[in-house]
Amino acid sequence: MADEQLLVPIDNYLKAGIHIGTKFRTKYMDNFIYKTRPDGLYVLNLQKIDERIGIAAKFLSRYEPEDILVVCRRENGWKPVSMFGKVTGCRVFAGRYPPGILTNTNLKDFIEVKVLLVVDAWPDRNAINDAIKVGVPVVALCDTNNQTNNIDVVMPCNNKGKKALGLLFHILATHYLKQRGMLQKEQELDYSVDDFTEQ
Repeated sequence: MADEQLLVPIDNYLKAGIHIGTKFRTKYMDNFIYKTRPDGLYVLNLQKIDERIGIAAKFLSRYEPEDILVVCRRENGWKPVSMFGKVTGCRVFAGRYPPGILTNTNLKDFIEVKVLLVVDAWPDRNAINDAIKVGVPVVALCDTNNQTNNIDVVMPCNNKGKKALGLLFHILATHYLKQRGMLQKEQELDYSVDDFTEQ
């Protein structure tokens, strides 16, 4: 796997453990699993992770930042998604998703969005259910133990690790901005991966 074909050098992915899954696998994630480690952890295919981050960035770049909602119930993802929101202008719920804000027009915090990005399909399922009701496509980070029904764009990755989430959202922000023409092709973000990573 040549580095120049990847969004970031392979070492960056390996150091962040973006490919290390769980000890559980679902049939939905079989296509993305590369092997099983001796300790029973499933390992995701790095090439597919990289490819899917690119696909997700391209898909999201078709939408204005204010039309994208990012939801993350998992604490390790709060800083990465908050930074993603800060650099891209997308709306973010880090923590508890307020039920009905996509579906109930009577709520004072009701919002309309055109796409939903979730960090984990299981803890963020209420947001996914609301998105389905209003016909909004769902992009989701999926580990080896996730189900992918009701998800339009699957991004296979370790969606629990701090470093993995920091790296993923740094890459996603960079490529979203480049695709939108808000960042030049050779330009880097003003923020490092560490700025996106929970300590």
